Amino acid sequence: MSIRTLRPLALLLSVTLLAGATACSGSSDDKPSGDTPNDVLAHAKELLDETSGVDLTITSAGLPQSSSGALLVGGSGTAMHPSSFEGTIDLKAMGFSDSAEVIAIDGKVWAKSPFLGPDFSEIDPARFGVPDPGLLLATDGGVSDLLIETTGLEEGESVRGGDDNKEIFTQYSGTLSAAQVQLLVPSASSGDFSVLYEITSDGHLRSTELTGAFYPGERDVTYTIDIEKYGVEKKISAP
Repeated sequence: MSIRTLRPLALLLSVTLLAGATACSGSSDDKPSGDTPNDVLAHAKELLDETSGVDLTITSAGLPQSSSGALLVGGSGTAMHPSSFEGTIDLKAMGFSDSAEVIAIDGKVWAKSPFLGPDFSEIDPARFGVPDPGLLLATDGGVSDLLIETTGLEEGESVRGGDDNKEIFTQYSGTLSAAQVQLLVPSASSGDFSVLYEITSDGHLRSTELTGAFYPGERDVTYTIDIEKYGVEKKISAP
């Protein structure tokens, strides 16, 4: 067989393989079960409400360069049902940054940091512009409620992520009100917020991305909550 003949065959083989790989990444087997986006997110809420606990990370993008109030930069830790959290929360205020160790149980929140002092002390989280992190996993009023309260839901792309980029997530977008996103940033007071969820093929919420005017008079900010592990078992005690 001549080289001229081999080249078209090689090109045809490459196109065929590429088409097959693309079809695989978006196949129905990779998508969470549910007749509608609302069904998918309702199931994701059930799975989140049923788990013992999760490891999560909160990150931000587009924060104001300067602000008279406290800004939530991010955080990470373990949230446990029904209402506890242990981890760190990063803040910025008046140009200064502070990373606080935080424990929250049943409506009480303790923190320690270079700014607050070397020992844990009970605080009012609203004073620092952050929520009670113990409520993030609450079955009523927590992150899982956003899944069933989102309006204008639409299914989007399937994307790869997770460890070694091997997991496939299906994206769902919609809109939330300021009152609904106050569970993350209490200063959110008006307007609509766009939300983008990523759901695994087995129906678990993996990521929630919220964008809008979290800080009145400032540009839009994006907060992302990544759930890194389900089924976590951890005893969280008061300091």
